[in-house]
Amino acid sequence: MRKVQLGGWVFYLSPDHAEIDRDKCGKWMYYFGDKEKAERVCEKAINEGVVKECKHSDKETGVACFYLNGDDVEGHKKVIQFFIDNDLIRRTKTGKLYNISFKFDKQTNNGEYGKDFEGIIKLEEFIDLNTRKWKV
Repeated sequence: MRKVQLGGWVFYLSPDHAEIDRDKCGKWMYYFGDKEKAERVCEKAINEGVVKECKHSDKETGVACFYLNGDDVEGHKKVIQFFIDNDLIRRTKTGKLYNISFKFDKQTNNGEYGKDFEGIIKLEEFIDLNTRKWKV
């Protein structure tokens, strides 16, 4: 694993991170309030082979991004299970998982943020948000 700080981000890269197709690439995101936890989960995701590339902002609070190709169904399942196992998805008061979205890099590059962002791939496509049982 290689760790690189660049432009407000800390990147974590596996030796074969170049396999990610930049035309199909996107990320599942985890918004953090504890930078040390973000560092731990990014290192763990690379070391356990969950993703080949991830990053987090270098501030005390921010976002961590876990990259994979949008058409990699097994990759999505690995990241989602990793998020669940490491308590990276917020829950409602009733315990239901929030229906987070996968964001393609093309959407980021097109300035799609906040109200302008519409997730194409959502968590509920893979897992029941209440029971956490897999649909695929």
